[in-house]
Amino acid sequence: MVSLGSLWLPVLLSAILVFIASAIIHMVLKYHNTDYTRLPNEDAVRAAIRAGNPAPAQYIMPYCSEMKQMETPEMQQKYAEGPVAVLNLMPSGRPNMGKSLTQWFVFSLVISLFIGYIAAHAVPAGTAYLPVFRVVGAIGFLAYGATQVQQSIWWGKPWRNTWKDVFDGLVYGLVTAGTFGWLWPR
Repeated sequence: MVSLGSLWLPVLLSAILVFIASAIIHMVLKYHNTDYTRLPNEDAVRAAIRAGNPAPAQYIMPYCSEMKQMETPEMQQKYAEGPVAVLNLMPSGRPNMGKSLTQWFVFSLVISLFIGYIAAHAVPAGTAYLPVFRVVGAIGFLAYGATQVQQSIWWGKPWRNTWKDVFDGLVYGLVTAGTFGWLWPR
């Protein structure tokens, strides 16, 4: 068995490389720039939301506190009229990219740590590059990519955007797999 401590370098380096790959995807390739579109009446919607003064949270509309409410004529009318939406409100003010990038790196580090933990129990020391790559790549893809699908299933995220996120997850999984395969204890 491989000790988790002996995997500190692939854990740390894979998180760094995933962070760099993410930066390339978002700042150079920019294929996520089309993930969001502008509401035709954005100012009116912003004013209506501001008038309600909701706290930063995740909202759904129409809102039902119980499934039974969905069957009432009033709720059926709301669904028919639309819009049906999930709305995530963040605190007012300019987005704090430093905080978000730090959280993204810490998340990637935690993912790499758990991948290392699983791989340490599944792959013996001295294993060649490709078997390590396969195991770590599968775990990495599940951690970064497959988890994105539920956003389209349950929350209405456009499938086109989800497939781009799944592709990103594949890239991050492959970067992680390559790093672990390269630095696996011999």
